[in-house]
Amino acid sequence: MKCLTICEDSTSEDLNPIAEAVHALLGIPTTIRSRNCHGIRMEKGQILDDDYTGPVLEEVLEKNEIIRKVPTTGVYKGKAVVVVPIRSNEGEVLGALGLVDLVAALDILSVFREYPDIVDEVEEAKKRMS
Repeated sequence: MKCLTICEDSTSEDLNPIAEAVHALLGIPTTIRSRNCHGIRMEKGQILDDDYTGPVLEEVLEKNEIIRKVPTTGVYKGKAVVVVPIRSNEGEVLGALGLVDLVAALDILSVFREYPDIVDEVEEAKKRMS
């Protein structure tokens, strides 16, 4: 039987299947690393760095919490990112997985200006579901 195991010492090679799956699913810049080893940075279907770490990945490893922010240093400086901890069953942080945060990058006001009927459509859908 083949299986995939993640631990605090997982290497880029170990984490590659997860990085590729998440990146293929979402199609946005994806980063992943374990607590003790640098990891992978993927963009446009390619691994751009297999010895990657970033300031928000490291902050998540330290704090063991989800962090949404715009980094002031690193490859994604000035871009909204979201990074989540990868935890053991006991809650220990084993690694971190990060994405460019497209939701934070959306200008919601401009979406509503361009599509003013969207609020009405959402309200109608809520009524139908009730």
